[in-house]
Formats: sequence, C-alpha cells, structure tokens
Amino acid sequence: MPQQQSGGPERVLSAAQLKAKGVSSAEAAGLSGPGRPWQRLLPGVFLLRPGPPTSEERLHAALLYAGRPPAGRRGAVPVQPSETDVLDRYAEAMVTGLAALTLHGFSSTPTLSELPRFDVLVPHTRRLRSTGFVRIVRGADLPVPQRVTGVSTAPVARAVADAVAELTDAATVDRLLTEAVRGGHCDPAAVLAELRKAGLLSRPCVLDAADALLAEGRAIAEERLYSMVFEGGLPDPVWNVELRLPGGPCLGTVDAYWPEQAVAVELDTRVPAPGGGREKDAAWGEYARKREQLERLGVTVVHITPRKLREALDQQACVVRTALTAAADREPAEYVAVLPR
Repeated sequence: MPQQQSGGPERVLSAAQLKAKGVSSAEAAGLSGPGRPWQRLLPGVFLLRPGPPTSEERLHAALLYAGRPPAGRRGAVPVQPSETDVLDRYAEAMVTGLAALTLHGFSSTPTLSELPRFDVLVPHTRRLRSTGFVRIVRGADLPVPQRVTGVSTAPVARAVADAVAELTDAATVDRLLTEAVRGGHCDPAAVLAELRKAGLLSRPCVLDAADALLAEGRAIAEERLYSMVFEGGLPDPVWNVELRLPGGPCLGTVDAYWPEQAVAVELDTRVPAPGGGREKDAAWGEYARKREQLERLGVTVVHITPRKLREALDQQACVVRTALTAAADREPAEYVAVLPR
C-alpha cells in the first residue's frame, strides 16, 4: 500500500496507478470516504489524505481522470517529474479555458479556487463524460500542451477560444481577448484563427471584440517595429507609405521604407484561414505578387510577423540591417514614388 505523500500532485493517484502499486480498486474504495484516510475526488481518482483538496490537487485529479497513461508505463509516477514526464503522464489531456488562462497568468480570470470546474481538452475520439468539477472539451486537432506550474496546459490562443465558447457576456470576452494580446501572451492572428476554427467569429459578443483585437494587435506590432528600428540603431525610414511607379499604378503599401537602399519592411498581420484552403492561398498569393513585383524593380522586401517582433526583436533588427548593408552590392533599384498611406 502506498504511503501518504507530502507533495501536492503526488497525493493524487488514479485507480490504475494504485493497482500498479498493489492496491486493488476494492481496497482503494474501502480506504475512501468520511472518517477514512483517503477520498475519491473523481471516478477512478483518489486523494491520499482527508480534508478539502487544494486547487493544485483538483487540477491534477482532473487531468488524471481525463488522461490515460501511455502503454508500457502504466502507473509510473516519478517523485520529482521532469517536464516530459508531466506532459506524458496525462497523455493528450490538457487544462484549457479559464483555468488555463489563470495558469498562464491572466489577471482578468478568476483564481483557480474560485472556479467551480475545470475544462479539460481531450481528443474527440475519447469516450468520456463531464463529471464533478471536470468539463470535458473534445477537439479533433489538439495543440501541443505546455507545462505551466507543473500542469499540462493548452496554449493561450486555444485556451481563449475554449473559454469564449462558454461565455455570452461581451465585456468579459473583450477583456480576455484584449489581455491575450496586450499582455504579450500571443498574437491576435493566433487567437482569431482559433476563434474562427471553433466557429465563434459569427457570435455577436465576439464580432466587435475580434475587430478591436485585430486593430490593437496591429498597433502593438507597429510599436515594436518602431522599437526595433530605434533600439537597433537602424537609420530612420519613412513610415507607412505607398509605393508607386512614377505616373503608374500602386505597387503596394509597406510599413517602413528606406528609399536610398530600396529596402521595405512589411508586417504580416494576416489571420490564417482554418485548415488553409482557397482563402489562405488567395491571401498569400496577393502578398507574394506584391513582393515579386517590388523585387523585380530592385526593392528588397523584409517580411516580419508580430510574433517574430515579440519573441526575437534583436534578430529581426539584424535581418533588416543586413538587407540595408547588402544594398551597396546590388544593382540600383528602379525609381519608385513614395506617398503617404
């Protein structure tokens, strides 16, 4: 029989894990209940101590209920699990929704102790029902889970979409979407792609918030682009301009342009279409045509995503600096007119 553990999640074990340690289901049931040393938190999941479970214990119980140990390692629970062990222990199950956002550090979500239930994301093929403080969320295309405070957790964009799916209050939805982007947790394109994939963008409480999110995400990306130029010691460009052939058609708009070096920077804030398809091909085709047209005229186009600016600002400054330096070794570009956008 396993001894009562002093650690947090190690005090929570599944019936399969107890069986691997020599405790049958009947013995576990006999040790659980009022006045007994253990308690049953969820079907097949036990807490090896009396008293109310902590939020951490409830989280791990939810994941043990929804997950299933991989074949060949059934019941293996290391005393000090590594990140791989933690994610592997619960197979593909991961906390999502409001609980996941709280774990990611959101200030606009309730604390774990205030949440009456936890949403757990599992593959759509799992035959599992919601019960107790666990709501099962099924998905056909699961993201790679992240380890947050030792808990297998859905990435922010997916957790936001799963949370919004259960909300009807527009102000609450707006706060979540705003914090996801303004708090630097993820890019608006990633959030909007998950909302679109879940079929949520048509909801009235999501529409206005999504439009504001895209606009704010663009503004934040532009601010980071300014920081990249000034903090990276790059020469001043002209900002937000339209390029045209003299007396000819518009060649496209760019976010920053260095006329002497014929180098342009374009922020890619497109929202990926769900599953790719024609919409994605059309958006990418339009961008590719503009880039090809400018480069035929000798203009170097540097393509930067908001995520790259958020995660690798110095690296992107180096890319632009290299393009500016290389201009001296290229053939002079055709003259293009530069107009305010």
